[in-house]
Amino acid sequence: MAGYAEIFPEELDNWRRGGAQIVDVREGWEYVGGHVPGAENIPLGELSGRLGELEEPLVLVCATGNRSGQAAHYLTEHGYLVEVANLMGGTEGWRERGLPVA
Repeated sequence: MAGYAEIFPEELDNWRRGGAQIVDVREGWEYVGGHVPGAENIPLGELSGRLGELEEPLVLVCATGNRSGQAAHYLTEHGYLVEVANLMGGTEGWRERGLPVA
């Protein structure tokens, strides 16, 4: 069982209201092509070296939910964070629902 939540795009606003930091773990070139509004970019390959920039609650985003799921698993398995969520469907799922991208 995952030590993190799997959330739908419609649930993101609840996490935001709770003060969640939104982190997009895609590469920079993917991020600039469109991202969830308010998300900051920390590529997956840089995550372990940038743990000091992460705050709870935390929602992780990627293109489809795969890389962000890997990041969420890594963080919870290594005890760095407790209140972590993975955005299911990622940025693609976000766009498919007609939600805005920055």
